[in-house]
Order: sequence, then C-alpha cells, then structure tokens
Amino acid sequence: MTKQYAPITANLADTKRPVVAGADRHPGWHALRKLAARITTPLLPDDYLHLANPLWSARELRGRVLEVRRETEDSATLVIKPGWGFSFDYQPGQYIGIGLLVDGRWRWRSYSLTSSPAETSGAPRTVTITVKAMPEGFLSTHLVAGVEPGTIVRLAAPQGNFVLPDPAPPSILFLTAGSGITPVMSMLRTLVRRNQIGDITHLHSAPTESDVMFRAELVALADSQPGYRLQVRETRSQGRLDLATLDHEVADWRERQTWACGPEGMLAQAQKVWSSAGVGERLHLERFAVSKAAPAGAGGTVTFARSGRAVAADAATSLMDAGEGAGVQMPFGCRMGICQSCVVSLVDGHVRDLRTGAEHDPGTRIQTCVSAASGDCTLDI
Repeated sequence: MTKQYAPITANLADTKRPVVAGADRHPGWHALRKLAARITTPLLPDDYLHLANPLWSARELRGRVLEVRRETEDSATLVIKPGWGFSFDYQPGQYIGIGLLVDGRWRWRSYSLTSSPAETSGAPRTVTITVKAMPEGFLSTHLVAGVEPGTIVRLAAPQGNFVLPDPAPPSILFLTAGSGITPVMSMLRTLVRRNQIGDITHLHSAPTESDVMFRAELVALADSQPGYRLQVRETRSQGRLDLATLDHEVADWRERQTWACGPEGMLAQAQKVWSSAGVGERLHLERFAVSKAAPAGAGGTVTFARSGRAVAADAATSLMDAGEGAGVQMPFGCRMGICQSCVVSLVDGHVRDLRTGAEHDPGTRIQTCVSAASGDCTLDI
C-alpha cells in the first residue's frame, strides 16, 4: 500500500481538495465530508475536521499514541490508534513509517509492526511498534522515554517484503538478535491467531536475559505450544552465535524456511552460510539500516515544477527535506530509500544518490529521500 498525493499547483496549493483515503470503505462519512466541503470552501474541510478530531485527515495518515509500555530497560512498545484511511490488512513482518513533531520539526523513522494484522472481535483498532533506544538515535530515544499517551503522530502506510506467507511453511527457523525480533514477533502473534504454530525453531540472541524483548510472552508461547522451540543465547556470557556451527543448534536448518533479522554482521554471515549450502532461496533477510556514503557535490537550487517553488539546498540535504522545507507536499513512505514511494521524475539537471554517490541524469526517476542536488535541478512535482 502506497499513499498517493495529488499534484500541487502554485495557486491552488491551499484550496485544492485532496483525494480522500478510505472514502470507498466509509461512504457515510465521505458524504459528510462532501457537505462540509460545500460549506467551508475555499478552505479545506480537513482543517475543520481536524478541530473535531485530529485523526480525521484526508491529507495524510495520522495516529494517536494510546499507551507506551516498557519492554526492557531501553525499549518500549507504542500502542497506536491509526486514523482515517489506514488499512489494517498489512502483512506480518512489514514496517511502518512514523513521524513525530519534536522541537518544531517533523522527524521520521521506520519501525517494524509488532502487532498482528488479524482482527480480534471487539478489540480496538490499533497497531503496535516496539522501539529500542539507540545511543545515536534521537527519535528512538524520544519514542522510548519522551512520548506521552495522546500524542498525535504522522504515519506512512505499511511496507516491506520481509513477510510471512499464509499458510505458513511446515517448518520454520527464526533467527533474530536484539531488536531484530520485532518483525518476527508480528509473525509469531499472527501464527498463534491463525492456529498455524507447526514446527518452529527460534534462535534469539541478546546481551543478557533481561535484554530479551517480549521475554515473558515468548516463554509462555514455548510452554503452551509444543511446536515452538525457543533458544535464547546470552551473548555477554556465551558469546555470539557462530552460524558456521549451526548444525549443532538446528540439525535440519537446510530444510527450513528461515527468516533472519538482526545486526549486519549476523545477516552477512547468514547469507554466506546459506549460499554455500546451496539453499540461499530459503533465507529471508530484513535489514534495519541503509548505509549512506558521504555526500559529494556542491548542492544547488531545486525547482519544483508543478508547485512553482524553488529552494537552495546543500549537497547533504535530501530533495525530500528540501521540498518539505519549501512547503511542497512530497510523496513519502519509509524515508530510507527502500520502499520507492517517494519516486519522482528529474526534469532537468543532475542529482546524486546519497548512498552510492551515483549521479542521475535528466529524464530519470529518482528517490527524493536519498538523493540530493548536484547543481541546479528541476523535479516534476
């Protein structure tokens, strides 16, 4: 699911009615919106609806934080009630973008959903993400320690290919470490709800027992489900798991469909081991970070053709940040260069990929979240 934005023109930017997300699923509410539009024109009815309920927005996906629940000393689960237009039919293992207003600036990050997309009769329509505070992560630290229930956040639609099929494979290996357990938690909760816990081995690594996210729930699952076998490795006392000796832990790992998520070193070794065994197609990986090369070039003036706006941007500022700073409604998704939701056409000039340093020529389509101006350039938005 990718959120779509209508093109913006310079003289209609403040009055053009956006496409209403979810109108087909809520015809009654949509009729009220249309009536409000007639009454409130030339202002957007969305502005008035926001006063009644901050989650009623046709411009963007929003959510309200209902609860912040501590998981470990440095991690917490956020229970979020999404607003208008959010679809709950995401797949277990996908991630969601979340934007939080901090010190007057919207800061974005993507986190794996830890909730199950399966509906429970009578349960509130919520999703959960579980965040580990990282020393270098400003937003993660704020989400764990500084977010109050009731906070309104912006959301990007669920994305990602690290997903669990339905029905599940007959035999599964989950290989996780640290916060890499988060997408697998959504999978496990979904398997429980679907009554599909078959033959599952789960190897999880954490510094100590107290650092294991969802520890009580995982132990209870292992006690109640004979098909689920949990092995926790405390790396501070036992050292890191060496996948070259995986035969000692899981003798039939070559026959299992494997989902692995954790530090880059573990995933790189997993790729090597599975490839050497000739079963690389059975390994599914999720990486949380995209490494970025140091930006080069001199920056330039970025012109947004349809909006008629322009802004000077240096070589370290993404085109997405530059556009939003100029008041242009930029399409977005993960904001990490993964989901392709932010792609627009480069009309003129050159831009540079912040990850690889590669330059893109006019006429190509570029990802605005990971590209910066390399001289003056014009975008078709």
